[in-house]
Amino acid sequence: MKLSEYPFQPKSFEVRPGIRMSYLDEGPRDAPIILMLHGNPSWSYLWRNWISGLSDTYRCIAPDHVGMGLSDKPSDAEYGYTLDSRIEDVEALLSHLGVSGPLTLAVHDWGGGIGFGWASRHPSRVERLLITNTGAFLMPAAKTLPRSLWLGRNTVVGSFLIRGLNAFARGTAHIGSVRKLSRDVFASFIAPYSSWDTRRSVLRFVQDIPLREGDRSYATVKATGEFLPSLADRPALIFWGLKDFVFDHHFLEEFKRALPSANVYAYEDAAHYVLEDKWQESLPIVREFLGATHS
Repeated sequence: MKLSEYPFQPKSFEVRPGIRMSYLDEGPRDAPIILMLHGNPSWSYLWRNWISGLSDTYRCIAPDHVGMGLSDKPSDAEYGYTLDSRIEDVEALLSHLGVSGPLTLAVHDWGGGIGFGWASRHPSRVERLLITNTGAFLMPAAKTLPRSLWLGRNTVVGSFLIRGLNAFARGTAHIGSVRKLSRDVFASFIAPYSSWDTRRSVLRFVQDIPLREGDRSYATVKATGEFLPSLADRPALIFWGLKDFVFDHHFLEEFKRALPSANVYAYEDAAHYVLEDKWQESLPIVREFLGATHS
């Protein structure tokens, strides 16, 4: 698999019997840790610029969730593809690496639900927060699930578009940033999702969006949202692309209410992949933030 701008050597371990999780672990072993959690349909490739710019001073750990990126892509019989499974996988990764102390949590998209779900189980281990276009609570009351996601979540046609035509991964890479991705970067974002079987997790993430009581991840997301304000005393930095058609200003306002002391950088000229549109602007801000808030 040819990848652009990804000069790393991924590692892997058996996160569950017969299932291997790929992850990046870059930087000094004894340095402060940043745990970087991607969402759907991206993978650790999303964090490449931050990793390259921070790993001289920080230990950057960035997994590919099961079914995503370079991790194994098991069948539904082999893996549950639920939010709770994802949280358990993060716990397993950190245990495998012997990481038991405080860390900085960096999240994007579904990484918010996964990361803050993990944080709710280990609140004392969360030192700082780096938040980019994500959610960690139920759908804001003023927000409606976009029709494209509704189709993918609820219909056979939507399922076929996602798994048969790779419409979700390709579409997100196309409209996910205001700055048009180069041909090579575009290809690298979608490279892990080259067939019906390798796109299973992309669809399962969409189908796992909790909208009402009884949905399988509803209780976990609801509890995570209730937990989130308890992190208001942690240093937090928010980067937000306001042209995101899913995680829009409604989601940003929820984070600002839950974390009123967070430093917020909201960009009118950035979209869902804010780390593509604004990585050059964000990196020095992140470095300053991390340097000023390390205990």
